[in-house]
Amino acid sequence: MLCQYTAYLQFLVLLTLVVQPCRPVCVDVQSDTEAVVGKPMKLTCISCMKREEVSAKTRVDWYFTPKTDDNIKPDKIHILIYDDSYAMGLDGPFKGRLAWNGSQDLQDISIQVLNVTFNDSGVYECHVRREFKFGYFEPSFFIMKNISLTVKEKATQDTTAIYSEIMMYVLLVFLTFWLLVEMVYCYRKISKSDEQVEDTAGGFAAPSETDYSCHIVSVFKDPGAPVWSAPSGIFFLRTNYLAVPSEQKDNPAPLTE
Repeated sequence: MLCQYTAYLQFLVLLTLVVQPCRPVCVDVQSDTEAVVGKPMKLTCISCMKREEVSAKTRVDWYFTPKTDDNIKPDKIHILIYDDSYAMGLDGPFKGRLAWNGSQDLQDISIQVLNVTFNDSGVYECHVRREFKFGYFEPSFFIMKNISLTVKEKATQDTTAIYSEIMMYVLLVFLTFWLLVEMVYCYRKISKSDEQVEDTAGGFAAPSETDYSCHIVSVFKDPGAPVWSAPSGIFFLRTNYLAVPSEQKDNPAPLTE
């Protein structure tokens, strides 16, 4: 018992050393492009770091270019800045309506727009600049992502979600029907098997007790050996005896030792 306990502890220690701890995985996800008036909207911006173990200084800038109907190109507005672990919304149309929604490792650098209006339709730009530290060598990295946002009065249902829901119901109906068919088939198969067993059992009549009885009519023994007759019709001999059926009583064969 002690040896088994020791082996179990050794296995746990080995398993702890071999298995690596789980680490979060960064996946680049595209942002939604439709917002509803009066509701919050998250603008997703992902910038994955290939070398997470390397320390880096990250700066994030968000810009907004409003949508206009004329051919005049509007100016780009600087709406938010993140630097030195602090996010700050700047003066402009989004003052007091922006919230930082990024992750602690700054791979997710998204923001959230509160109380969306029709004037929030336009192009949002996410600028990310990282400065890595490799001793005396400090390389930099820059990436920019654009999000074209359209504000609507009511949310429109996604056609993919509608098709998925329809297929789900069709699949449920098909599986239910298939299950019923399988149940009926199994029930009929079991019933048919029981009928065959009953027919097979009915073809063989149960033998009566008289069929297995042995009618002893005579016993042949050595000369001089006494014979006692039991009430059951069986003869007990002091010497060796042989019971023969009634068909052989006319031609008895002497018992040989």
